[in-house]
Amino acid sequence: MRAARMAESEPERKRARTDEATATGSRSEAEDEDDEDYVPYVPLRQRRQLLLQKLLQRRRKGAAEEEQQDSGSEPRGDEDDIPLGPQSNVSLLDQHQHLKEKAEARKESAKEKQLKEEEKILESVAEGRALMSVKEMAKGITYDDPIKTSWTPPRYVLSMSEERHERVRKKYHILVEGDGIPPPIKSFKEMKFPAAILRGLKKKGIHHPTPIQIQGIPTILSGRDMIGIAFTGSGKTLVFTLPVIMFCLEQEKRLPFSKREGPYGLIICPSRELARQTHGILEYYCRLLQEDSSPLLRCALCIGGMSVKEQMETIRHGVHMMVATPGRLMDLLQKKMVSLDICRYLALDEADRMIDMGFEGDIRTIFSYFKGQRQTLLFSATMPKKIQNFAKSALVKPVTINVGRAGAASLDVIQEVEYVKEEAKMVYLLECLQKTPPPVLIFAEKKADVDAIHEYLLLKGVEAVAIHGGKDQEERTKAIEAFREGKKDVLVATDVASKGLDFPAIQHVINYDMPEEIENYVHRIGRTGRSGNTGIATTFINKACDESVLMDLKALLLEAKQKVPPVLQVLHCGDESMLEIGGERGCAFCGGLGHRITDCPKLEAMQTKQASPSDRQRPSEVGPWYLPQPLPKPAGTELWKELIAWGLLWRLRVNFLYCDSEKDHPDRPKGNG
Repeated sequence: MRAARMAESEPERKRARTDEATATGSRSEAEDEDDEDYVPYVPLRQRRQLLLQKLLQRRRKGAAEEEQQDSGSEPRGDEDDIPLGPQSNVSLLDQHQHLKEKAEARKESAKEKQLKEEEKILESVAEGRALMSVKEMAKGITYDDPIKTSWTPPRYVLSMSEERHERVRKKYHILVEGDGIPPPIKSFKEMKFPAAILRGLKKKGIHHPTPIQIQGIPTILSGRDMIGIAFTGSGKTLVFTLPVIMFCLEQEKRLPFSKREGPYGLIICPSRELARQTHGILEYYCRLLQEDSSPLLRCALCIGGMSVKEQMETIRHGVHMMVATPGRLMDLLQKKMVSLDICRYLALDEADRMIDMGFEGDIRTIFSYFKGQRQTLLFSATMPKKIQNFAKSALVKPVTINVGRAGAASLDVIQEVEYVKEEAKMVYLLECLQKTPPPVLIFAEKKADVDAIHEYLLLKGVEAVAIHGGKDQEERTKAIEAFREGKKDVLVATDVASKGLDFPAIQHVINYDMPEEIENYVHRIGRTGRSGNTGIATTFINKACDESVLMDLKALLLEAKQKVPPVLQVLHCGDESMLEIGGERGCAFCGGLGHRITDCPKLEAMQTKQASPSDRQRPSEVGPWYLPQPLPKPAGTELWKELIAWGLLWRLRVNFLYCDSEKDHPDRPKGNG
């Protein structure tokens, strides 16, 4: 029995020992695991420092990835992974300099991205076809060399070094582009003008050429195509009028012009008033030449609002020069009343407006009437880079002459910008008239405002006249002449009087409102401060003005070192350093200084206009004469469309109008009549 009990208790004892051993083993394993999970204590200060280093390292990697995406460069090595925490071998000043360089690099990459975007926009708005006639493009006619002329500079001018010519250009702030540029000449006598023209210049008080004339006249006399850009009142008109007189005089001496021959020189102006003024300048010098025993040079004026019969009277006898507006000139060309077969000289005054949106087709049409190579000249005070590049497609080895920045305001004009509420403009206008003695020129954007200002000034006893596109030509001509002769003290006008008109006595120009485009503002204030005289330009602004135009105005005032009013000082356009990138300041499309082409309101308006369907019906879309156009067409009636197509509607109308019997039309009242 005892042996049996001992045998039974022995396995229990073994199981107990096994359980104790298992428990002991599990405790030792747990203790080993606790030893492995043990984390030594790190002081709070050290933990914060490690956390800061991790955050800085993460931020540094994110900035590096952004920079690689902007610049498109390959990922850099492990040197960017170095943390920016306190380093024993790098001072804080060196770290600051390193971070500053990285920020500048990111800014440069942003500018490169902006430039690429602007290039794409310019390519999309650039005209694909060259500014040439359809005939020249169809036949692939190109001219490699400029027109040859008999004029040469004096020998001593030719013998001078190119360094001397560069010094003269630098002295007068003349910027030139092109190959084989003729030398600048600093006197009219050295330009080989006749004595009669020199006397005429002295009578006008012109003793020395202006910077644009110093370089421009020799360039044109040499037969070169040219783009001339200079501020308003700098004498651009003489640059293209005096050479055409010399060319026509030479042609007349070689072989006199016969009846219906000519013109040899053509000048195109955007407005009738400017064309009439240019025609007067040509006639003045032609008359002086005739008095000095030179042949008679005839000049024709072809503008709208005048009798075609009077204009054709001059052309019938043979004409040497013609000054015209695009509309009337195209009308005469299409009716074959004028021929450009022998025309070899073409000048476009205010060329940026002539080539811009609406006039480009007209210029192409006029070009198609030329029979041979011509010398082409483009002049303006405001010519954006986009227009310059497009215009060069019509020129042969052109010379670009720029006196100051294209679109810059004249430095002889004191610009005063004042905030005036809309309802207070009329009253404040009278106060502004007291700043200077008459004559004074007032500009307004709308025809209704011009008429309202004119009526208000007349009621207040001010001797004033007004012109705008809604008045007939005779009334406009009388108003301009009365103002020019001093019979009237104030001229109120729309922008029709802002392009090129010369009133030397004007000391004050008032802008009743801010124009929609900054280039119109430059032309407006350019009516004063001409020929070296000082003038004042007062401009009214308020909340109704477009902010983008005000930004351009602010930049224009800063460029001319004029006083900026507080209302413009608060305007900001974000990062102003982005306004001057790629070697060009401001917008390449419109020339405004306060924005880039990516934010150009003029470009946006043009694209919107092109996208929307035209409200006006083209002549080609109008039906034949026998179908009355404003007839209603019921929708979904196929029979009506067939009647119109076959002309049966006209027969129905004839039968209805001319039926005599009651049987034909029983509703007609009875009677003998």
